[in-house]
Amino acid sequence: MGVSKRIIRAVLLVAAATALAAAAYQLREKRQEAEEAVQAIHDQLDALDPVTRAAVITRLTSEEVRKVRGHGK
Repeated sequence: MGVSKRIIRAVLLVAAATALAAAAYQLREKRQEAEEAVQAIHDQLDALDPVTRAAVITRLTSEEVRKVRGHGK
C-alpha cells in the first residue's frame, strides 16, 4: 500500500471520527433538552390540585390512546 493511500485512509478515519463525535454531542444535547422538558411537565403537573391533575392526565392519556389506534388528530 502506498503512502498516499495510507494518508487518504487516515484522513477519512479522522473525518469519520469527527462526524461521530459531533453526532454524539448533538445527541447528548437533545437528550438533556428532553429531560429538562419532562421535568418541567412533571413540575407543572405536581403544582396542580389532585382533581385537576387527574383530569389532565386522563385527557392526555386518552389523546395518546386515540393516536395509537389511528384516530388521532
